[in-house]
Amino acid sequence: NLTIQELGLQTDPTIYLQIRQTWLAFMIILAIVEGVIILMLIFLRKRILIAIALIRESSKAIGHMMSSLFYPLFTFLLLVIVVAYWAVTAVFLSTSNQAIYKVFNESECTYSRNNCDPANYSTSLMKQQCRDSECLFAFYGGETVYHKYLIALQFYNVFLFFWCANFVTALGQMTLAGAFASYYWASDKTKDVPKLPVFSSMGRALRYHTGSLAFGSLILSIVQIIRVLLEYLDHKLKGAQNKCTKFLLCCLKCCFWCLEKFVKFLNRNAYIMVAIHGRNFCASARDAFMLLMRNIIRVAVVDKVTDFLLFLGKLLLVGLVGVFAFFFFSGRVKAFENTAPHLHYYWVPILTAVIGSYLIAHGFFSVYAMCVDTLFLCFLEDLERNDGSPERPYLMPESLRKILKKKNKTDPAQ
Repeated sequence: NLTIQELGLQTDPTIYLQIRQTWLAFMIILAIVEGVIILMLIFLRKRILIAIALIRESSKAIGHMMSSLFYPLFTFLLLVIVVAYWAVTAVFLSTSNQAIYKVFNESECTYSRNNCDPANYSTSLMKQQCRDSECLFAFYGGETVYHKYLIALQFYNVFLFFWCANFVTALGQMTLAGAFASYYWASDKTKDVPKLPVFSSMGRALRYHTGSLAFGSLILSIVQIIRVLLEYLDHKLKGAQNKCTKFLLCCLKCCFWCLEKFVKFLNRNAYIMVAIHGRNFCASARDAFMLLMRNIIRVAVVDKVTDFLLFLGKLLLVGLVGVFAFFFFSGRVKAFENTAPHLHYYWVPILTAVIGSYLIAHGFFSVYAMCVDTLFLCFLEDLERNDGSPERPYLMPESLRKILKKKNKTDPAQ
């Protein structure tokens, strides 16, 4: 019957769990949280229904163009090429240094600390004039302009890696956005959608929007290389005792991390608008940002509902693969006793299977997320550009029109 006030401050937190007042406080907090969630569901029910309808329509769009599910494999192949090129260049730069030998002596010598060649130093003029001198290894590097700016070349190589990787990612986003946008704006889904929509969209992106892709990926790469420079400075100044410098670096890293997230979000929606309207990157980024700001609540609800459902999908797939791999490699199922290999430590293949399944699921679900984002922007554009008249009919699916109570005047019901 003790209260929290009578018990006072205790070092063992489990003591509080034995008090009735603690559980009463937990119940009150849970009731308040549940009440807030219920109120949010009540007031946001229409927007949640819109999110669910968009997810259903995304399933139809992906089912209409199944080739979009395999596009991440092409993106992965391009990223492998980019990573391989960066790695080869980085290794070449790192190993381009040469061994530098210098003259070391105990007595005075005019050639002290000069470069020398150990192969023929014993017969050289320097050895004859400085008998006690030796040609010893000094360091790896060089004294040319190339060797002096080698670290700058490494940073430039990292910058090019970011730029190329972001360009490949942007190409994938615009390609998928163009394919899904062509599905949304088609009045007849069976006839108006172009044949091979993914390849057609990629062709348009490469032919007309390469500059937009390069410019958007350049902005993101600049932010990322600044983050790398900040990490490099933090590593170099790790031994410094200046608290102000550490605090400033921490703030800068946090700010640029947030900036990178914002630029990624803006670029993604800008590429969708480029795929829809065919305008330049800056105009598309402005239009996308203003369109999202005018519908900020819908954006938040659709984004969170989509993220939650996709997370559940990934969790389900990874969980199923993990459970199957556990029973298979552990030999606890009689059906797999003869086929499963005998392993001393079976957690390694299980973790490998789980990580691999997550990466594969993430790649395929990224297509789904891109489809939802594209259809959502098309839906917002449809609401603002059209009014349901015969001249400007709504192109959104009927399920969305029912939720919003919108009707086309050309509908049979009219």
